[in-house]
Amino acid sequence: MSKLRCQISISLDGFVAGRNQSEENPLGEGGERLHDWVVPLAAWRQSHGEQGGEVNASTRIFEESLENVGAGVMGRNMFGPVHGGAWGDEPWTGWWGDNPPYHYPVFILTHYPRDPVEMEGGTTFHFVTDGIESALGQAREAARGKDIMLWGGGKIAQQYLAAGLLDELELHVVPVLLGDGARLFDNLGGAKVQLEQVRAVEAPGVTHLKYRVVT
Repeated sequence: MSKLRCQISISLDGFVAGRNQSEENPLGEGGERLHDWVVPLAAWRQSHGEQGGEVNASTRIFEESLENVGAGVMGRNMFGPVHGGAWGDEPWTGWWGDNPPYHYPVFILTHYPRDPVEMEGGTTFHFVTDGIESALGQAREAARGKDIMLWGGGKIAQQYLAAGLLDELELHVVPVLLGDGARLFDNLGGAKVQLEQVRAVEAPGVTHLKYRVVT
């Protein structure tokens, strides 16, 4: 059966985004530093249509995030614009331009209905208004046996973790202290989440910690 996987960069003090998130600064104050480990990678640059870049211990970790994935799920804040709201007359189509890096169906959790949006490169955004289980069910059907990647943000990851629906969690721990912002492990509603460590990989500017969620 396909797995629901989540990979997310996190500060040493537990934040996945800094304070004061905005359309101009979607990861908040200091939040871009959480991705300093991945943006220089040749594998990341290639997936975004760019050339050059580095190869290091993080390369295999990033490449694994692209393997055997048939669909994705993300929250409205991750898709944008920050702080949500009605779609308006010129609907937002994400942060990634005309050719997003997913290349499979992505299901966006939102309070505001909207028709699917087909983008270049095989990405289609679907908008789900009836909860996390519905989004996962639709993604699982679209994935056709492959895994589903939960792309964030933090609030949606919390909900899936608290509901016992997440199978794997990989934290990319960056030696940064943000002090405030969006925490990953808040608001779990008293859920007794148990994690079993699968591996730990040290790389330049980051430590990758992979866990299996024990149910």
